Amino acid sequence: MKIGITCYPTYGGSGVVATELGKELAYRGHEVHFISYSLPFRLNLSSPRIFFHEVEVSAYPLFEYRPYTLALASQMLQVTLDENLDLLHVHYAIPHSVSAYLAKQMIAPRKLPVITTLHGTDISLVGLDRSYLAITRFSIEQSDGVTSISEHLRERTYKEFGVEHAIEMIPNFVNCSEFTKKCVCELRRRFAPDDEKLLIHISNFRPVKRIMDVVEIFDRVQKEIPAHLLMVGDGPERAEAEYLAGVKKLRDRVHFVGKQEAINEYMGIADLLLLPSDNESFGLVALEAMACEVPVIASRVGGLLEVVRDGVDGYLIPPREVDLMARRAVEILSDAALAVRLGKQGRERAESNFCTSKVIPEYVAYYERVIAEVK
Repeated sequence: MKIGITCYPTYGGSGVVATELGKELAYRGHEVHFISYSLPFRLNLSSPRIFFHEVEVSAYPLFEYRPYTLALASQMLQVTLDENLDLLHVHYAIPHSVSAYLAKQMIAPRKLPVITTLHGTDISLVGLDRSYLAITRFSIEQSDGVTSISEHLRERTYKEFGVEHAIEMIPNFVNCSEFTKKCVCELRRRFAPDDEKLLIHISNFRPVKRIMDVVEIFDRVQKEIPAHLLMVGDGPERAEAEYLAGVKKLRDRVHFVGKQEAINEYMGIADLLLLPSDNESFGLVALEAMACEVPVIASRVGGLLEVVRDGVDGYLIPPREVDLMARRAVEILSDAALAVRLGKQGRERAESNFCTSKVIPEYVAYYERVIAEVK
């Protein structure tokens, strides 16, 4: 198949999933064309079956804001015609599914199947803004196929948008060959030179991720156990988190390393993942930790309940319960047998339910079904 993929190219779950999906599809022999305003964060063009088409948006004095949705639709149309695409797969409803709908209308009477994958904030935040609610519902209904990354998100979409379109649940996935238990020892020694415990948090540092809670949890943990904290990522809450670490005199123990491409290497050196979010539609980073045999302390919210089994792969705790999260972290870090058991059970769950070998064929089968229905 020849597949067009559009996603936000920034550091976030939807872009990561779309990029990894494209790479896995190319590995399996499909031709993949990414269409976006910049190269997606984790994407490299080393595969001869992966292509990138940049969307250029001209600036005119008439427009206060650049019309990206229209420019994207035009580029989708052009790439479809030039490359003879079989379908467009857009990640995140707004504005990508709207642009895909416009491209589909412009190319008529030729058929152009459009699949929209819902990732979370396109429904929970953007979609519920009244100014976007109607267009979000319309774009979902007009898609030829719709998927969600969790049962939680699927049910929330049905409930809050009243859509009638069938939504297929295809979960996020992890490459179990890349994300595996290993120690890049030089990397670990850089952050934990005396082999102290190493905690990790990875996100785009938005308010929903509760970045300050990560620092607060770690502050409590390091008072009980010698430890360091790796803060991987970037975003609006970073400066405040750095300030809080300074106030608590943790600057030599909390390491802000920014955006990193080799997430598997950073995850592989950690002893524990902290994910105290207010909401997660899936929690991809928790799955990546589990694949690396890293126990998880996360909030009992959203799609995380479909990924992490409380007391089996880690612990799920009500959001903002900083003290309880810290106590559970200390419990894991001070009991080597418990940490190993949680880690191995997490790895087994990742392998049996969420590896690319299981999930990517689900996407391929769904593509084939939608194409057959449209044509």
